[in-house]
Amino acid sequence: MHTFVLVVHIILAVLMIGLILVQHGKGADAGASFGGGGAATVFGASGSGNFLTRLTAILTALFFITSLTLAVFAKQQTTEAYSLKSVQTTAPATTNLGETSPSAPKTSE
Repeated sequence: MHTFVLVVHIILAVLMIGLILVQHGKGADAGASFGGGGAATVFGASGSGNFLTRLTAILTALFFITSLTLAVFAKQQTTEAYSLKSVQTTAPATTNLGETSPSAPKTSE
């Protein structure tokens, strides 16, 4: 599931980049009104802005949703990695206060 969402996320990012680069800016309208040839587009003069703007908004919403989904997946993986559920507990080591280590020098009392 994580891989699928990641692939969709990357595809949406590439589509958004391409779609944004295809659109013309607000400054292009001023040039077209003074006799520039940029007024005739594939989608028509007024329809291109609405269609491309709506498609950009839809792709942006989907990109935002996949971003949040990937963040949730990352949080779950981090929580599982650092949770105390995976730590195995063992009995504490017993310490003998009266004994010394075998390598310690022996003292005569």
